[in-house]
Amino acid sequence: MSLAGKTAIITGSNSGIGLGVARELAKAGADVVLNSFTDRDVDHALAAEIGKETGTNARYIKADMSKGDECRAFIEQAGACDILVNNAGIQHVSPIDQFPTDKWDAIIAINMNSAFHTTAAALPMMRAAGWGRIVNIASAHGLTASPFKAAYVAAKHGVVGMTKTVALETAQEPITCNAICPGYVLTPLVEAQIPNTMKEYNMSREDVVKNVLLERQPSKEFATVEQLGGTTIFLCSDAAAQITGTTISVDGGWTAL
Repeated sequence: MSLAGKTAIITGSNSGIGLGVARELAKAGADVVLNSFTDRDVDHALAAEIGKETGTNARYIKADMSKGDECRAFIEQAGACDILVNNAGIQHVSPIDQFPTDKWDAIIAINMNSAFHTTAAALPMMRAAGWGRIVNIASAHGLTASPFKAAYVAAKHGVVGMTKTVALETAQEPITCNAICPGYVLTPLVEAQIPNTMKEYNMSREDVVKNVLLERQPSKEFATVEQLGGTTIFLCSDAAAQITGTTISVDGGWTAL
């Protein structure tokens, strides 16, 4: 479908899933606003590259997603928001009795609270435009749990719950709100972990991928950022106009276990 004339804001999008989703939305014709907490020349160059490749207006705006006022100011600075993709996230792994309080607070702030602030700021724009799509990048951990990831699991479950609430509040408007729940996705961050894991377990790359990283992913294949972008585009399409308040798992069967 064509998203020409739409403005898409993607939080946490100068790398990984967010960047992949932004690229796919731009390929579909949307003007995109990239975001992270840095303000480097490379960040702005990345947006310029996407704009040049796709013929769209692509911008980068710095905002710290751990701070509610910056989240809201970011949406206002963008000036328009037809499509909001809440993707920003961080992770920390630790037993709950040893979980650092500052890490807990940061994960809840960035992974969950930011989606509240950006959604609250974006909804008036969508209502004024008469159309809107909110896509929250949750996780398989928004539907199930793993040990040592208390903050991340709590935050992603919270995002799924908020998705349902926003969908109910906008159910009689041309606005939808859904969550995508990825399993393991092949991003540069995950790719960088593979060599060290190979050394740690004395395994081949193939064995590390299938038996360590993708232990809980039945397909034994990573999802891709392009697939997540394609799923986002589908949720923006007319075919998905009556899909709201639900989750779409892109997890190779993880949550079917």
